[in-house]
Amino acid sequence: MILLADGGSTKVDWVLRDDDVCIAKYTTMGLNPIHVSEPEIENVLRELASEYFDVHCISVVEFYGSGCLPHSSPKMERCLKRVFRGAANIIVGSDIIGAAKAVCGNSEGIACILGTGANSCLWNGREIVSQTPALGYVLGDEGSGAVLGKRFINALYKNPLLREIRSEFEREFEIDMMGVIENVYSKPLPNRWLASLSPFVYRHLDNSNVADIVTENISAFFEKNILPYDRLDLPVSFVGSIAFYYEKQLRHVAEIYGVKIGRIQKSPL
Repeated sequence: MILLADGGSTKVDWVLRDDDVCIAKYTTMGLNPIHVSEPEIENVLRELASEYFDVHCISVVEFYGSGCLPHSSPKMERCLKRVFRGAANIIVGSDIIGAAKAVCGNSEGIACILGTGANSCLWNGREIVSQTPALGYVLGDEGSGAVLGKRFINALYKNPLLREIRSEFEREFEIDMMGVIENVYSKPLPNRWLASLSPFVYRHLDNSNVADIVTENISAFFEKNILPYDRLDLPVSFVGSIAFYYEKQLRHVAEIYGVKIGRIQKSPL
């Protein structure tokens, strides 16, 4: 059997397949090897295996995830090999490769991820031929859930027109400005916390100021991560929760920039 994983910073979606037949689906915590320690990764993998299936039945494991870069992928590979000792083939690749295989397949196109983080690549049907660096939510990740949360918090405390929404936000999350600062600057994985604000943002899209934040975030992604490829002849496809839930805004921005949208799906699996 084949075990496939779409690894994000917030969660990992797993699919167990027997040839082309889906046997089961699972979800675990996010396993970005840049942020999560090797022992913690291995513990999550062992819990997954012990609870749901016999590891000796797994012949192939393919893990495509955020943070699976050349310097950090070996950490994930070591963990997978220790847990799935009987697997004949273990593949670890970046989440953007998994996304490209899912939405472009064997065709040329631009594949994008808009989830907790953001990424893109120019895909020739077999491999990545060009890639705009994502740089993470502090230096880049335009369009992502983390940057959406960052933009929203900034406006929440600096735009007086959002005073009522700020009061609602603080009541719902039981937090004040100092609590926000603590979550972002002192607690672990602030990118996940910022991205977790997306459902609240989504519920307030009827407010023009909030809607503008979403549009500006997506526009920044197009400007910084799609237009530099200079391939408006190719379809641009997306995976990720931000792309999925904000599809209307995504298509609106694409039309402005003359970008042809291909597929939009929540998960590459």
